[in-house]
Amino acid sequence: MEFSHVSVLLHETVDALKVKEGGIYVDGTLGGAGHSLEIVKRLNGAGRLIGIDQDAAAIEAASQQLKDYEKLVTIVRSNYEAMPSVARQLGIEKVDGIVLDLGVSSYQLDTPTRGFSYMAEDAMLDMRMDERMTRTAKDIVNEYSQMELYRIIRDYGEDRFAKNIAKHIVKARQKEEIKTVRQLNEIIRGAIPMKVQKTGGHPAKRTYQAIRIELNRELEVLTETLDDMIDLLNPGGRLAIITFHSLEDRIVKSNFKKNENPCTCPPDFPVCVCNNKSKGKVITRKPILPSEEEIRQNSRSKSAKLRVFEKCK
Repeated sequence: MEFSHVSVLLHETVDALKVKEGGIYVDGTLGGAGHSLEIVKRLNGAGRLIGIDQDAAAIEAASQQLKDYEKLVTIVRSNYEAMPSVARQLGIEKVDGIVLDLGVSSYQLDTPTRGFSYMAEDAMLDMRMDERMTRTAKDIVNEYSQMELYRIIRDYGEDRFAKNIAKHIVKARQKEEIKTVRQLNEIIRGAIPMKVQKTGGHPAKRTYQAIRIELNRELEVLTETLDDMIDLLNPGGRLAIITFHSLEDRIVKSNFKKNENPCTCPPDFPVCVCNNKSKGKVITRKPILPSEEEIRQNSRSKSAKLRVFEKCK
């Protein structure tokens, strides 16, 4: 299957980076290179783009997409959490802009063998962003305790039936190992009232999201890497992040706010004594959202939010 992914908020994101000729930019979630292609076009033949992705199919697709600009582009197969070390290995101390698109690619969702989608019922439960990983979604479903399953489905899936879904999974796996999408779908259907299923979309959607986030450490990596990415920016450099999940957006919003105003002094102190210095400013007081036209053309963009931070000049 051909790697396909429509880049969400494409021009809004690249415009926000204020790409300058000769600058150095990092796309930490390269995917099909939609954002990267637009960035390298604006470099006007000078500068550099580093593309990072952990998915082999994405690396292959992006390499083809960016072949006309190969002198400006370096592609690295890794997780964006390794961005500072990747930059050091390339002899780069600072960069002028970073973009992250935290959405799952259409290729990953629509390729049955990847096991990301609840729609591909004959597929094995996989969901690995990086196929070099040894643990899969099947391992989480069959090995996590009922409490652990409840926690991730509640927190990452924000499903009000999380406790019952976890209970049904544990009960079902006592009879046989849960291996396929079809098996897990049937278990989840049995845990959610039929009247809710008739109006609430596919009953498994939130559980699959939760398992994917847990397996790929998505929120953990984001939380632990934001400060490092801001530190990697040159003065005036910008970090642009597109989120698709309320927890992701909350993490980004909170971190940007903290880096803009890191003072920990009590509000009634006349002067700051904590000596925490601001690293920059939040450019987007409210997130940039996709237009109605973009949502019509790409329904998967509906939940996207773009937030931008600029390093102190």
